[in-house]
Amino acid sequence: MPRLILFNKPYGVLCQFTDDSPGSKRSTLADFVDVRSVYPAGRLDLDSEGLLLLTDDGRLQARIADPRFKMPKTYLVQVEGDAQEASLDQLRKGVRLKDGLTRPAVVERIDDPALWPRDPPVRFRKSVPDCWLKLTIREGRNRQVRRMTAAVGHPTLRLVRWRIGDWTIDDLPPGQWREAPIAHASG
Repeated sequence: MPRLILFNKPYGVLCQFTDDSPGSKRSTLADFVDVRSVYPAGRLDLDSEGLLLLTDDGRLQARIADPRFKMPKTYLVQVEGDAQEASLDQLRKGVRLKDGLTRPAVVERIDDPALWPRDPPVRFRKSVPDCWLKLTIREGRNRQVRRMTAAVGHPTLRLVRWRIGDWTIDDLPPGQWREAPIAHASG
């Protein structure tokens, strides 16, 4: 029976089971997930947090990670500045990046979410406001959300992937994982 694991990846954890960098002491998935023969279905940067799906099923891994399937991925994004509707509309229409125009995002401003504290904390500056966005995309370019928010004048300060398709980290603390039913492989 194929396995699917939902993992709430903490900040600073490498999205692989080993770190091949000489002399590196970075945390990896092996520090948190003690399940054999599962692999990440997609990636999260070292400085991003939240939902990472791991599976031992190659077809499911492709279905989740391959942009052709357009599986929605929802992020909670703390950005620098006071994002107004004009900036949000740019994200909704698609943003021109160096590697082309992004697909339109679903985005809204939200109240500060009830998240765990980040270690280290995001740098706070009294003179520079920030706000939170809930942003959903259906593609997965390298560092895409960060590049999109920067392109509209609001660099990302904190990025938490909250949902992929029907799977979410709601009630799953950072560094913890749980098995999930595979029947939710819809997009």
